[in-house]
Order: sequence, then C-alpha cells, then structure tokens
Amino acid sequence: MKRVLFMVFILCGFAFGAEFNMKTTYALILNLQDNIAEITDSPDIIVGSSGVVMHKFKDGSKSIIARAVVTQKQNGFAKVRFEVFGSLKQTALPVPKMLPIVGDEIILNYLYDRSLIIVPNKEIYKEITENFKNITFIHPDIVGAYLHYEYKPNPSREDFRKMCANSAAGLIFIALDGEAVFADCGSFEVLKRFKSGSVDYYQLPFYTRVQGIDTVFWKLDSAKINNYDEYYKRLLKEK
Repeated sequence: MKRVLFMVFILCGFAFGAEFNMKTTYALILNLQDNIAEITDSPDIIVGSSGVVMHKFKDGSKSIIARAVVTQKQNGFAKVRFEVFGSLKQTALPVPKMLPIVGDEIILNYLYDRSLIIVPNKEIYKEITENFKNITFIHPDIVGAYLHYEYKPNPSREDFRKMCANSAAGLIFIALDGEAVFADCGSFEVLKRFKSGSVDYYQLPFYTRVQGIDTVFWKLDSAKINNYDEYYKRLLKEK
C-alpha cells in the first residue's frame, strides 16, 4: 500500500517537477564592495543559486576567476558574494590571482542542467530520471564508487561538491520521505521542493549498484548512516 501511495504522489509531484528548468542567466557586475557584487535582477535568479565570474582579458580571451552565489534580491537588483571556484583547485589549473571587477560577467545557474541524484531505492531512481527529461543525472554508481574507494559510507557536503566538480554538475537532487529537493551543489541551498509520498524501503547510504561501501577503523570521521532521512535533512541544513 505504501508503495502505491508513493507512486501516486510522486507522479503528481514530478509531473509538475519535470518542468523544473533554471535557465542560465548572464549579468554584468554593476557595483562592487567588500566582496559583494550587485547585478541586475531576473526572474531566473533566486537566492542560493550559483554560477561563475568570467573575466575578459585585453587579448580577448576569457577565464573563470571565481564562483558566485546569490545572497539577496531587492528593488530590481541582486547581490552576489564570491568564493573560490572549486573546479580550479587542482594542480593542473592554478587558482587565478585576481579578483572580480566591475564589468566582469557573472553566469548564474551554471551547469544547472546536470545533477547528482541521491535517492533511497531503485524504483524512485527510475521515476525521477524518467520524469525530469531536461536534467542529465550523474549515475549514482559514480558517487558510490568514489565513496567505496574513500571508505566513506557517510558522504559529506565536500564529497558531493567534489563529485559535482568532477562530473561538471551544478545541482544535487535528494529524495526524502514526503518530499524531494533540488539544491545547489556548492551552497547546498534548496532551490525547489516537491511533495511526494512515503518511501517503502531504503538502501544506504543511497541507491547505487556499488556494493560494500564501508568504513575502516583509522578513519574517525567515517561511520555508516543509520537513518537516511535524518542524515540528508541534516546535511541540507548545515551552515
């Protein structure tokens, strides 16, 4: 019976949710003060959404120099804070030693057509991937393989951020008992919520075909998840 109820609720909720589409938005930095930029607002911009800052050099070339996160919308303008762009934090791509300036372009809702997917079982995975046709979901086996290699049955925000960076994804989808959310994979701000039914059964730490995601005694920050819903709700609420 629970399974039937879940299917009814999730189909209704995700028929609407299948239209989830946060378009890539482009805006120039108008003002800048204390690492906070002001840009022209747009209906496609929401608080918590993120993107990148693109700087144009004198020779005409362009480069991403920072990550941008929307912090406020008011009176036709949006405020954006800057962070280090995680995908540049690797040996082959040294972090640029320059800060955003007025006139630089901010690209928001960056990579919002690609998402990690965290769900409690195979059936829900199938429902979601079939209903959100405009989203390319990164298969959970990719994240599962990483956690297996790292002995991390309790994935952290940083684990998911790393997987988003490696997979060129801007979103993370998390299905819970009674609701599901799309969140920004960097800020973990919830961008949209959907109502759903109850979950019939859980696979921990989430649905993946990768078996044996376990911990080892020398990793003190690694432990198995006991309650799927509590764990991921807490992960979304962390500051």
